[in-house]
Amino acid sequence: MNFYWIKTNSIVKKIFSNQVWDIPNTGNKIYLTFDDGPTPKITEWVLSVLKAHHIKATFFCIGDNIRKHPEIFRKVLAEGHSIGNHTYNHLQGWMTSDKNYLDNTLSCDEILQQETTDIPQPRLFRPPYGKIRLSQSSKLRKSGYKIIMWDVLSADFDTTISKEKCLKNVVQNTTQGSIIVFHDSQKAFKNLEYALPRAIEILKEKGFRFEKIG
Repeated sequence: MNFYWIKTNSIVKKIFSNQVWDIPNTGNKIYLTFDDGPTPKITEWVLSVLKAHHIKATFFCIGDNIRKHPEIFRKVLAEGHSIGNHTYNHLQGWMTSDKNYLDNTLSCDEILQQETTDIPQPRLFRPPYGKIRLSQSSKLRKSGYKIIMWDVLSADFDTTISKEKCLKNVVQNTTQGSIIVFHDSQKAFKNLEYALPRAIEILKEKGFRFEKIG
């Protein structure tokens, strides 16, 4: 497993300040986000949990998954959540040429535009793995995208950690303005299924309010 931060280092946030790592506010708001969907059953399960708690979130979707599962994507929209671009094929920016990366992102953008004509969405982009070249980031921002990173990583994707550790990652590191990452993917589901509803309950008890990014 590659090294990763659960709580993004403040120095990293300062160096890459043109990317969004958290959203300062005075209302005790925090921001749940989900990467890699839409995924059959799993995304729908996430939606049911959010609906039960009257929470809106932000889903960073893979274009090819939207193509495969348009009905699930439309359900995300219909239930009032925000959506963002996560490339068409989940590309790792550091290992991809700028042209291929931007073309792949555009392919995702095209399918997003087709599916959201009746529900305008903010232009949000999250790089898969959090890895994006400065040149790629610059070109995407110039085209109107906000690059949304994160403050707290649940690490639900890490099959070597326990579901209890996944929960702890979130509840012990979330502060006002935190952008939190989960994944609505098959790989993450064991940890997600345990941690998400419990994290929501605990964070609500701490007085946090959940908002979508927009």
